[in-house]
Amino acid sequence: MTNQTEIPGIDPGPVTAWMTGTIDDVEAPLQFTPIAGGHSNLTFRVTDASGRRLVLRRPPLAAVLATAHDMVREHRVISAFGPTAVACPATLGLCTDEAVNGAPFYVMEFVDGVVLHDRAVTAATVPLDKRISLSHSVIDTLAALHTADPDAIGLGDLGRRSGYLERQLKRWQGQWEKTRTRQLSEMDRTYELLMDAMPEENYNTVVHGDYRLGNMLVDPATGAVAAVLDWELCTLGDPLADLGYLLNNWVGPEDSDQVAGATDFPTAEGGFSTRDELIGRYAAATGFDVENADYYRAFQFWRLGAIVEGVLSRYMKGALDNEVDLDAFRVQVDSLAAMALDLAEGMGS
Repeated sequence: MTNQTEIPGIDPGPVTAWMTGTIDDVEAPLQFTPIAGGHSNLTFRVTDASGRRLVLRRPPLAAVLATAHDMVREHRVISAFGPTAVACPATLGLCTDEAVNGAPFYVMEFVDGVVLHDRAVTAATVPLDKRISLSHSVIDTLAALHTADPDAIGLGDLGRRSGYLERQLKRWQGQWEKTRTRQLSEMDRTYELLMDAMPEENYNTVVHGDYRLGNMLVDPATGAVAAVLDWELCTLGDPLADLGYLLNNWVGPEDSDQVAGATDFPTAEGGFSTRDELIGRYAAATGFDVENADYYRAFQFWRLGAIVEGVLSRYMKGALDNEVDLDAFRVQVDSLAAMALDLAEGMGS
C-alpha cells in the first residue's frame, strides 16, 4: 500500500480528520491516489474504508495564481450547476482553513467515466454506434450551460456582464506583443480583422472557457456526458466563444491535412456529428444566432496561437526547465495562425 505521507499535496492526518468530521458517511482510514497534476489544479481520488470513492481538488504546489486556482470559486460554480441539466459532480464540502492541508480544497462525489484525451482512447472505449449520441450529449450539455440564467443559479456576479470579446482580444494581443519570438504577419492581420468585424454582444452567460472532450467524463455505454470538469477558466461572457472553441477541437478525419496534430484529437477516430450538425443542434437548443460561428473559431485559433507562443517564449528564456522540441511549438503556432487567418478572411463570404 502506498505510504500516504508521501503523497505530494495531501497531509493525510488533518485531511482525514476534516473529511470524516465534515462529510457524512466517510469512514477512516482514507486512501489518496493522484488522478491529475501539474500546473493545473491537483486532483485526487479518495477511497474510504468502506470503498466509497470521492474526489479532492486543491491548487498546484507551486506557481499558484489566485484567479486560476481559486478553490472557493470553483466549488461555487460546480455547486451552482448541480440543480441544472449540466452534468456536474455533487459537491460535498469546502475547506478554506489552510492549516488543514496547506491550501484550500474541496471534495465532490466520484463520477465514473472515461476522459477522451485522444483518438486512441476513443477507439478503445467508445463504440461506433454511440458516437452520434455522445456528439448530441456534448452539444446539449453546452446549450444547457449557456441557457442557465446566471442570476437564477447564483452566479450573476461571476464576471463582467459585457465587453467580453473586446477584453479578450486586447488581452491576448498584449500578450502576443509581449511574448512573440518572431514576426508572424498572420497573427497581426487576424487581430485587425477580428477587431474590425467584432460582432455585437447579444448574449452574456456563464462560459466554461475550456469546453472540449478532454475536460469531460463520458459514459461510453450510453454515449452521454457524465460530468463536465475543469472549471478554472469559467466566467461570464459571450457563449459563442465556447462554441467556437469546441468546434476547433472537434476535428474529424477529413481535417487531417489542415490541422497540425489532427490525428491526436478524440473525434479524429470518426463516427461523430459534423461541425455543421453541432452548430444546428446548438442553435435549436439555445435560440442563439450562430451566423458568426466562424468569427469565434477564428478568435479561438488566434487566441490559442498567442497562448502557445507565450509558452514557447518561456522555454526559450529558460523560465521552464523541461527540454522540449521548440520547432514543434513554432509549427503549432504557425498552423494556428494560418487557420485563424483563413477563417477570418472568409467571414461573411
